[in-house]
Amino acid sequence: MFSYMRQGKEFYRNMFRLALPIILQNLVTTSLALVDTFMVGMLGEGPLAGVTNANTPIFVVLLLIFGVQSGSTVLISQYWGRRDEEAINRVLGVGIYVAGALSTLFALVLCFGSGPFMALFCNDAEVAAYAAQYGRIVGFSYAFNSVTQVYIAAQRSMGNPELGLGVLSISMCANTFLNWVFIFGNLGAPALGVEGAALATLCSRIIEFVVTVTYALCNKRFKLRLRAVLCPGLETVKRFAQYATPVVLNETLWGLGTSLYPTIMGHMAGSKEILAAYAVAGNVEKVCTVAVMAVAATTAIIIGETVGAGETERARELGKVTDTVAFLLGAAFGALAIALVHLVVAPVVYPLFKLSAAAGRIATMMLTVTFVILPIQGFNTTNVVGVLRGGGDVTAAALIDLSPLWVVGVPLAAVVGLVWRLDVLWVCVVRAVEQFARATLGAIRLRSGKWVRDVTRREV
Repeated sequence: MFSYMRQGKEFYRNMFRLALPIILQNLVTTSLALVDTFMVGMLGEGPLAGVTNANTPIFVVLLLIFGVQSGSTVLISQYWGRRDEEAINRVLGVGIYVAGALSTLFALVLCFGSGPFMALFCNDAEVAAYAAQYGRIVGFSYAFNSVTQVYIAAQRSMGNPELGLGVLSISMCANTFLNWVFIFGNLGAPALGVEGAALATLCSRIIEFVVTVTYALCNKRFKLRLRAVLCPGLETVKRFAQYATPVVLNETLWGLGTSLYPTIMGHMAGSKEILAAYAVAGNVEKVCTVAVMAVAATTAIIIGETVGAGETERARELGKVTDTVAFLLGAAFGALAIALVHLVVAPVVYPLFKLSAAAGRIATMMLTVTFVILPIQGFNTTNVVGVLRGGGDVTAAALIDLSPLWVVGVPLAAVVGLVWRLDVLWVCVVRAVEQFARATLGAIRLRSGKWVRDVTRREV
């Protein structure tokens, strides 16, 4: 039944080689977010809930950037299978233009309309005020981060995931140090609180941008051709629009839908405790799921390069292999994480964030539900982001990702949370139901084998 898993030691060794730097990179990123949350949490539940509220729309922008990354990866990984570096430079150029423009526009919205904009996401005036302070400054950091992330994703698609680990490690160290300086007023700096956290993020993003640009100009493995990057050409723009636009729309609509969950929570009774719990639970979840998420990114590289090399049947087989690996990892890490939540996180970590007893109970409930369904979530993420997108089936991937969210998840969450006014537990249960619906659709598409498409082939 599982004979397709017999791929030999070399395949799994190579998969691990690609996944390990991505795991470490994700750990660095999530640890940075955890440190941010911890330091802001030392200011109290109000500032912590405010930053969580601000991160709701910011999350959508990050997904936009991720969508551009993933859309670029669909093309770049297959071009790398053909070793067409000129085409890769052109795709990289389009990705930088699109991600840079979107993130800059968002930064301007936050800068000049942060107060009214943030008030849309919460019914607590104190929380909304903290969110506006944070968002007004931090928005500009993503204009720099978008370019960095597009280039890192391109290098990862070409089998160089170590770059992201190095760049983001530097960024994490800088951000942690600057948080200490600006939030609490050390080394003679003023104590800026929430605004200090935003300023630290902005400075660290500028540092990582400078490091990335320096690397890109000096790298010899993949030579940056500025002419192709700056003037990618109409044909590349059309191809990017055809295959990357569905991914960008996918991530945008997914981000909007997902951001409605904390927005719904922000309008429920006890929203301050719920949002504080959501902030801590979200960061703990990210730390505990880095391996599962790394499998998805690794799968996109493997599937894309295999399809680009013309090995269609091999790609179909590897899709089943990587999805199964993600499911099994999700089961193992989910069981371990549930034990850690009850034995370590609840008694040790929550007090560090100064969570109230009510917020602590909510966070534990959220994490327990999340880790119970982690095997299904691992399958879904790898299947959509790695297998279907890597195989070029971007439209089906978008439909599978979005339909359960907008047809099942968001409407039911709004009903149970805002109409029936049930406990926040039922909002979390709705999110679990959404994951099972997505898995059903994804499994059907995977078994059909119709998801393998060479997106680099010229139309004749």
